[in-house]
Order: sequence, then structure tokens, then C-alpha cells
Amino acid sequence: MRRHAKEIQIGNIKIGGNNRIAVQSMLSTPSYDIENSVRQAKELKLAGCDILRVAIPDIDAVKLVYAIKSAVDIPLVADIHFNYKLALESVAAGIDKIRINPGNIGDEDKIRAVAAACRNKNIPIRIGVNSGSVEKHLLEKYGSATPEAMVESALYNIKLLEKFDFDNIVISIKSSSVRNTVKSYRLIAERCDYPLHLGVTEAGTETLGTMKGAIGIGSLLLDGIGDTVRVSLTDSPIKEVTAGINILKSLDMYGSGIKFVSCPTCGRTRIDLIKIAKEAEKALAGCKKNLKIAIMGCVVNGPGEAKDADIGITGGNGVGIIFKKGKIIRKVPENTLVDELVKEVELMQI
Repeated sequence: MRRHAKEIQIGNIKIGGNNRIAVQSMLSTPSYDIENSVRQAKELKLAGCDILRVAIPDIDAVKLVYAIKSAVDIPLVADIHFNYKLALESVAAGIDKIRINPGNIGDEDKIRAVAAACRNKNIPIRIGVNSGSVEKHLLEKYGSATPEAMVESALYNIKLLEKFDFDNIVISIKSSSVRNTVKSYRLIAERCDYPLHLGVTEAGTETLGTMKGAIGIGSLLLDGIGDTVRVSLTDSPIKEVTAGINILKSLDMYGSGIKFVSCPTCGRTRIDLIKIAKEAEKALAGCKKNLKIAIMGCVVNGPGEAKDADIGITGGNGVGIIFKKGKIIRKVPENTLVDELVKEVELMQI
């Protein structure tokens, strides 16, 4: 059962409650490069990104808020550290959400000012705790940035905002350790009802980072925990979005788009399955139909093992087979399999 979280409005979407889990990413372009930042924002929206975060390291970077908001319809989050005035300027510029760690913003008057500005415009604040941001007194108490220390840090920062009558809050508690991340979210999920943004921070490059994200985020989603996700990668943010969507699809938690299944090949394979599977995924990447498509290596694992697929392809020795729900509908030359699959998908009424 999914954990019930308070519903929060971020721009034109809602998270928490019974709303679908949103996929988030962050611009990787320099904050001063407005043209390429807008270009990347458009690409991320097209890739399926639901919420986009942008670093605001200085006052000039606030120009990004105006530029992106006028060019692409996507909720925008300002990432703020230390300088509370940047949060206030971002709010004035029309930002949809602020990400801060209240503990590093400064004295309570500064926190009060940010909370008041966000409350006046119904802008949520994400409290972002990670292993590098835990307060000194908590590090001394726990000895290191343990899950318990990070959770206590999050609760401390929640109370800071609640003190100023602000409860439009989202929480994230991230570590580069998958175990610590999962334990932290499980603990905080029991202590509050605010929406949780999931992710494993500093996860690494594409292969390792995707694996760590899938294990950490996937484990929590299976527990019913999580309202937004980001797969943090040292790579293109487009790949972050793709990985996030694929994690949700794997758990049947993504609302639209194709779900591919394919066999790992074996000695019975008589078609170039790896090439065909990659071509099929690429050709149908933008399809929004809710279909399960099987790319199988032989007639043994084709219509039989994948009989629950809406449509699938297999074959051998130069002949391709297209099947639906386990029944062969026609045979085609192997070198036309992907093209014929795409034609069939386009004709399917879903």
C-alpha cells in the first residue's frame, strides 16, 4: 500500500496524495548560459521530465527562471544554498518551488522571510538533507551522517519552517550509500506525512548510477514510499529522466508509454536479437500507447513465453514472426521485423 502523503501543488502538477509519481531532473548547463539552458529544458520536457531543478548560485542566475518559464511549460525548482536573498528573488521571478536546507540559510529572520514569501504565493519548499549537510551538533551526537542523524536533521528543519506557520513542504534525505538512503526514507516516512522526493545522491556514471538508483528508489517504491524521483547520474540529464521512467515502468507505476520485455538470448537464437531489440526501443521511444511489447529470440520463447504481451516479434533463419497475445498473426522477412512491428503498433487502438 502506498504511503499517504500530503498533497502539494508544484506549478501545474500535484504530488502526494493519490497523484502519480513524478520524474525529476536538473539542468547540467552552466547557470550563465541561458540559451543552452532553455534548449536543455525543452529537451528534458520532451523526454518526459515532470519537474525540473535549476541551480541559482548568484543573482544573475535568476534570469534563468524568467527565460525557462517563458519557453517551456514545466514546473521549475530553484536550488538555493546559503543566500536567502536568492530564494526571495526566485520567488519574485515566478519559481514554482524552492529547494533549500533551512539550516544553512542563516538566522531565523532569514528563514522567516523565505517562508513568508513562499506562503504568499503558495510555493512549496523542499528541505534537502544529504550526508554532507547534517548539522555539526548532530554529527557529534551520532558520530557520522547516519540515517538517524539525517532524519533528525530533516525533522529539525521541518520544525524551523513550521515555526513560521509554513507547512507546504517536500522532504528529501539522500546519501551516496544505497543502504543509508533507504533506511533514512523508511525512518522519515514514519515521522511525518510530507511528500518525499527519492534519490541516491552522487550515485556515479550511467551504469553504476542507474543501478544504485534503481535499487534504492525501487526498494522504497515497493514499500509504498515516494512521491517524486530523480536518478542522479554523472551524465546527461536526459538519461536521468529515461532511467526514472524505466524504474516506474518496471514497477507498473508509470501512466503511459510502452513497456518492453526481451529475452537474454541463448544458443537457440537465430536472429540478431540484440540489434533488433535496440532498434525497436529506439523506433518506439516516443510512443505513448500503453502496450507491453515482447522482443524474443526464438519460437520457444516467443509466442509461448510472452503470450501476455500485447504484441511481440521473434523469428529465425531469415524469417520474422509477429504475434499478439501469443497468437502468430503473420510472417515477414527478418530484416523488416522492426518496421513491420512499428506499423502494427501504429494501427493498434489503445
